Amino acid sequence: MKITLISIPVKDQEKALQFYTKKLGFLVKKDEPLGGGNRWITLVSKDWQDGPELLLEPAPLHFEPCKVYQDALFMAGYPYTQFDVDHVDAEYERLIALDVEFIVKPKVAGTVKYAILNDTCGNYIQLVETL
Repeated sequence: MKITLISIPVKDQEKALQFYTKKLGFLVKKDEPLGGGNRWITLVSKDWQDGPELLLEPAPLHFEPCKVYQDALFMAGYPYTQFDVDHVDAEYERLIALDVEFIVKPKVAGTVKYAILNDTCGNYIQLVETL
């Protein structure tokens, strides 16, 4: 058994697609219409193109419990998920230059360094570097 797909709820699929590809650097693996203005959009890491796919899930628009959960995490300042990076400081500087908003600047916690960004689509994302 292995993980092949992970979804993240987004309030605007097109806005999320632009953010995750243009700013975070993910690559589009699939982009297929589903009807009703929804799409099956999956992304992969440019550094691990055969790895798990990230689904930009429009559930908050159609499934109230998903929206409630997403909003509660956001209001509490909790990241929805985490992405590992080689160097948090370098990613932070690169993304700040692209006008990405961070709610937590790079910090050390035990054996990791992390920072938390706003994906502009209803989620906070944690970037983590293992020290």
